[in-house]
Amino acid sequence: MTVKIAIIGSGPTGIYTLHGLVSCPRPLDITVFESDADPGKGTPYHPDINDQAMLANIASIELPPIYETLVAWLRRQTDAELERMNVARDAIAERSFYPRIVLGEFFQDQFRQCVIEGRKAGHVIEIKALHRVDDIDLHPGDIAVTATGPEGQQRYAFDHVVMATGHDWPETTETRPGYFMSPWPAPVLKTIPPGRVGILGTSLSAIDALITVATAHGAFYLDAAGSLEYFPSPGTEAFSAALMSRKGVLPEADFYCPYPYLPLSICTPEAVDALVAGGRGDLLDPIFDLFRAELLAADPAYAERVGLGMLTVETLAPAYFADREGADPFVWAAANLAEAEQNERDRRTIGWRYAILRMHEVIARAVPFFNKDDLDRFHKHFKTVFIDDYATVPHQSIRRLLALRRAGKLEVLRLGRESDVDTENVDRGATVSFEGRSETFTAFIDATGQHQLSARDIPFPSLVQHGFVRKATTPVSTVLIEMPNEPAVVRTGGVDLDDTFRPILTAPVNRNLYCVSIAFLLHKLPFIQGITSAHELGGIVSTTILGEIDGTIGGAGSGILVGIDMNAA
Repeated sequence: MTVKIAIIGSGPTGIYTLHGLVSCPRPLDITVFESDADPGKGTPYHPDINDQAMLANIASIELPPIYETLVAWLRRQTDAELERMNVARDAIAERSFYPRIVLGEFFQDQFRQCVIEGRKAGHVIEIKALHRVDDIDLHPGDIAVTATGPEGQQRYAFDHVVMATGHDWPETTETRPGYFMSPWPAPVLKTIPPGRVGILGTSLSAIDALITVATAHGAFYLDAAGSLEYFPSPGTEAFSAALMSRKGVLPEADFYCPYPYLPLSICTPEAVDALVAGGRGDLLDPIFDLFRAELLAADPAYAERVGLGMLTVETLAPAYFADREGADPFVWAAANLAEAEQNERDRRTIGWRYAILRMHEVIARAVPFFNKDDLDRFHKHFKTVFIDDYATVPHQSIRRLLALRRAGKLEVLRLGRESDVDTENVDRGATVSFEGRSETFTAFIDATGQHQLSARDIPFPSLVQHGFVRKATTPVSTVLIEMPNEPAVVRTGGVDLDDTFRPILTAPVNRNLYCVSIAFLLHKLPFIQGITSAHELGGIVSTTILGEIDGTIGGAGSGILVGIDMNAA
């Protein structure tokens, strides 16, 4: 009997999963559900969601190929097609950054190739565009999927179901007049009239939101000296913007480094795995010792400058950000951009930046095993250093910020630890109160990115009502020994999954449901964002399914989330 598989979502994770499945020598029956009319592009890269000016922060060299690399795909496009995507042929290179919609076009082309090649190999592949999955329920013999499409609601039965729904963004963005709870869909931001615009966040998502609004009220151009400048349109004098965050710092420019990553010497996967295998619950401090030792070896001068030997998990971030917080954000950005551009020309790598970049994916291996106290400490203190280091932005994004600053259109606000956003006492936008002052904006955009979701947020009611999905468990004690009358674990968030991303079940039902939706994984896999993670997830799930089909994989799963070996996105 032919195995029936459903993939919910046709973004990068769904595409990498499909690509793995069509390699199966045995014919499969695969159905891909996509709520959008245009399968294969993925929400983060869809032209209806993104503005042409929004840039992806992954270079071609980092993007895992499907049937070809992004550079190879771009080079075989016609001049007219490149012009439509706003890509100059002489600018195509492995380390270049492109508009988000370019990646959408690439992924859709690769998706179509997956379907073509899969059908040639004898698989039945059905693409259900404009079909929104309403519910999933687990039965002893199959998994029921209920979906609504142009023909109405229908019910289907599958042997395996992959939840690859990607990021979770609100359907309604402008929840109050002038208040936008997400920067997507970007075309909505184009409707913001000239006025004072507040943007919560300083990451690439926030910068993209800013650029979307700015290009609705003006244009960027190169002056005679080759410097990027911003020219406001007539009648837009009232337009200005403020990026804001707790620290009030801008992200740094993408930095040159060898890729694929060179191996670490101290904070290695083997060293982290050995600590985990030791069975202790208080893992964070010994892992931080590995982090410090690797950073010292990589860049002794930097270690001395920040006083690394005396730092703890709690004091690392203040030392890491101290110089940047003490400087004017635009002065720092200009100097950092100049440094990054020179290092790229010289192919020079900054040791401390590269070490932190490589360590984030290694240390991620241990996070699922932290006890509750260490997990809280990690999320509150340690994680932010890694995120800042790998979430650098394209050089063009920094140039645009500096151009807006020179045009008198942009400021950065430091909110500090305590701030409040009030939307009730204004007709439009919001008033932000922080550090004894308040600022009012006629439009306000929350661009803080994807937030963690938990089991109760799963959008398929039967899974929640029947208890098939539960919050992930976390050890309570500092040692993994059960104490009399004390719970050994608590449920802290995310979804309780095994090492193949299947919900941990005790009920006698089909257990071949795979949850690889990003928002539900962030609790225990905090760095699992971006296309490289989608590739890794798709590979794990497709390998597991094929192993189940040929009988090489089975059992109930370990109940432990894997420490995914991710490349930085």
